[in-house]
Amino acid sequence: MILDRYFARRFLQSFLMIGGVFLTLIMLIDLIEQLRRFEGLDISFAQMLALTMLNAPTAIKEVLPLLMIMSTIVLFIGLARSSELVVTRATGRSGIRALAAPATVAFIIGVLAVSTLNPIAAATSNRAQQLSDNYRSGGPSTLSISGEGLWLRQGSTQGQSVIHATGYGGVNEVILFDVTFLSYAPEGGPVRRIDAKSARLEPNEWLLSDAKVWELRSGQNPESTATHHEELQVPTTLTQDRVRESLGRPAGISIYDLPDTIRALRLAGFSTKRHEVWYQVELARPLFLMAMVLVGASFTMRHARFGGTGIAVISAVLLGFALYFIRNFAQILGENGQIPVLLAAWGPPIASILLTLGLLLHVEDG
Repeated sequence: MILDRYFARRFLQSFLMIGGVFLTLIMLIDLIEQLRRFEGLDISFAQMLALTMLNAPTAIKEVLPLLMIMSTIVLFIGLARSSELVVTRATGRSGIRALAAPATVAFIIGVLAVSTLNPIAAATSNRAQQLSDNYRSGGPSTLSISGEGLWLRQGSTQGQSVIHATGYGGVNEVILFDVTFLSYAPEGGPVRRIDAKSARLEPNEWLLSDAKVWELRSGQNPESTATHHEELQVPTTLTQDRVRESLGRPAGISIYDLPDTIRALRLAGFSTKRHEVWYQVELARPLFLMAMVLVGASFTMRHARFGGTGIAVISAVLLGFALYFIRNFAQILGENGQIPVLLAAWGPPIASILLTLGLLLHVEDG
């Protein structure tokens, strides 16, 4: 147990050190990107820095597999150069047994990433998107789905608008059915209501068909001044890509809320395949991080005098990237319905663990 705790502590130290370096680089790159995006707008440096910090949890969650590989490489190269691996094997402990502590730490980090980092990243990414919309158009644009249908909110300098639709359609375009637009003044009071049979999203506007408009003025009967339009154009800051991304963007939903979101999507008649795959991929994340530790160890658990350390490191990183690509490719196949959801999410981590265990057994026992 003392040796296991020693290996676990060394691995955790390597992880924290490399994680700190990557976090610094990620934040610097993201800050430069924020400066480019908001160039020419009246945005302070503090506001851009806040956006960068809000994006950091999501970025760290995405690079966790690479952090695992690099931490394992640093750990075992250090142990090999100090001959601690030789001493460990001399005591009768196999190399695979020495991997138990780092793999366990990786699994615990994966569990924390799913249970804690996932909801934090979802909340911070949503907040960053809201602030970005505020800085660009004067108001946030959000989307939610429930059993009653689709809810959208769009903002501009003229005020906020809440959009409700009972149906959604369109393959190459965004079309809403049985739509209600409720517009609010900048000070918060409702000023207009529009009911339409359908609404198609065009560049910078909604094109409504069979629309009835009520102007909500104090001391006046809205029905007496209501007007009917065969077609009506309503300005918007939303884009088709943004609406589609919001409809199929499970990354902005906490893993604790995903099951309820999936049920709501089904009730509203939307496809849930992407959300189901994402949910299972998140649950399988601890196994995949364990696989990345095994990948790093399979190429670096050797004595330094054998040479070829640089090639071993490059081989470990390349294999890690290959497995990461395979996992993402399987995820895309699952989202498209070409392979079962459970196979898309759990197949790559399990296959990665079996593959790297085979490599380790070959290295250890020939």
